[in-house]
Amino acid sequence: MSALTIARSAALAAVLLGSVSSAAFAADLTIGVRAGPLSVDPDFTAAGTHAEAVKHIFDTLIKSGNNLQLEPGLAESWQAIDNTTWEFKLRKGVKFHDGSDFTAEDVKFSIERIPRVAGPNPTTIYVRRVAGIEIVDPYTIRIKTDGPAPNLPNDFIRLFIVSHVAAKDFSDTPEHAAEGFNSGKAAIGTGPYKFVSWTPKESLVLAKFDGYWGGAEPWDKVIRKEIPNDAARVAQLKAGQVDIIARIPSSDVPTLEKDANLKVVRQDSVYLFNISFDFRDKSPQISGKDGKPLDKNPFKDPKVREAFDLAIDREAITEVAMEGLGTPQSQLVTPNIFGYNKAIKVTKPDVAKAKKLLAEAGYPNGFKVVFSFTNDRLPGDKDVGTTIAQMLSAIGVQVEANAQPGAVFFPANTRGDYTLTMSGWGTLTGESNYTLSSLVHTNDPKTKLGAFNIRGYSNPEMDKLIEAAAVEMDSAKRDKLLQDANLLVSTDRPNLSIASVVSAWGMKKGITIVPRSDEDTLATNIRPAK
Repeated sequence: MSALTIARSAALAAVLLGSVSSAAFAADLTIGVRAGPLSVDPDFTAAGTHAEAVKHIFDTLIKSGNNLQLEPGLAESWQAIDNTTWEFKLRKGVKFHDGSDFTAEDVKFSIERIPRVAGPNPTTIYVRRVAGIEIVDPYTIRIKTDGPAPNLPNDFIRLFIVSHVAAKDFSDTPEHAAEGFNSGKAAIGTGPYKFVSWTPKESLVLAKFDGYWGGAEPWDKVIRKEIPNDAARVAQLKAGQVDIIARIPSSDVPTLEKDANLKVVRQDSVYLFNISFDFRDKSPQISGKDGKPLDKNPFKDPKVREAFDLAIDREAITEVAMEGLGTPQSQLVTPNIFGYNKAIKVTKPDVAKAKKLLAEAGYPNGFKVVFSFTNDRLPGDKDVGTTIAQMLSAIGVQVEANAQPGAVFFPANTRGDYTLTMSGWGTLTGESNYTLSSLVHTNDPKTKLGAFNIRGYSNPEMDKLIEAAAVEMDSAKRDKLLQDANLLVSTDRPNLSIASVVSAWGMKKGITIVPRSDEDTLATNIRPAK
């Protein structure tokens, strides 16, 4: 990354957020969010809402900008010095919340602890390419990779840096790590805010860190208040109990926009709803309509998967179930992501053809399946899931809609309890390989690819494209490989993308926000209105 690029990024950030003195705008900020962290340990889970919360306490080696562009974080610059070595120049003068100095030792420690403490939705995907770590000097570190790794900087936007001193005794198991971090003893970061307290499912309380390398924040105290019920979150904003809320339900946007005391900000996001099919021979939640077991798993037949694709009216879903706060999609990444394939068109519904395909596959009368999806992950997820269940009934499939809180859904999905699922996914690193290698590559513990593919999908052609893209240092060639992989997903259909989410924030007139395409609601992007 060039010095000129770094300077321009810094200048842009200054323009967007403004230069504010903490003395001029000393105040508290209460943010109403739909979900919060699952631990204070940043490495516990890769869930987006978890990372969003801990970004206030812990910095990453490389930052993800508001449109997912790579920006300097605790690393001021980085470069590949050969095909298997990345060198990172670290920021000098950075202090942890306890006053200790940040050095390369903390980076090395942070990378090495992840495999030991990662829990559900493992964060190991962000360091899977790391084969070795060399500390050149206190502010230079070299990462050896297991082959050419062009995406390592993208992966490192989720490499949270913890203090190797404070976290030393809390880095052996997820449970023990959580004990140290949740109490605050190990929750020592370099971020803009210091940990004060965390009450699970209620609130995360933070205090301004005056020694922050990025400059003092305007908020003395930040409270991230978990309000999973959408109506309650809106009500608390109207009542002045919170200053800003994230993920406004689409039905409330017009009302809030008309309120003279409030304002609404919208942003296209990288999050989208996608359906995942189970490919195991014996799947737990599928049967004939009479309840008797089927001879084989219907979803292993591409005609059945295509029938499901054709049964879904994406335009209707975005207009009705999402009430306009969505965009139809038919690939796993949004248009702003590297590797997006412009040639892939959104699938148009064709119920007659879908029925014909089911009959050709041997299911003229359909079958019965449980369709599981989250009801608190993304705005409208329950309505989208319910609507899809109704659309599938039109082709003769008897669907039992099973809406679950994310805290129930994700562990059960990881255990393999489900047959047909829908959840939200965002390509948070800005490159398709992150999504493709996680969701549709064969699950391979040795290579750590397919970490979220727990349903038995395996396609050698898909694996070949993903693996080739993962080591291709030429950007144009890598883009072509990723586009080809996205095209294969759209034709083989291990997953069906439905729609991306348009995010909306509501806030009182006295503050403003710079919205992010990854939907993160960060206190660092919120400022008193001028």
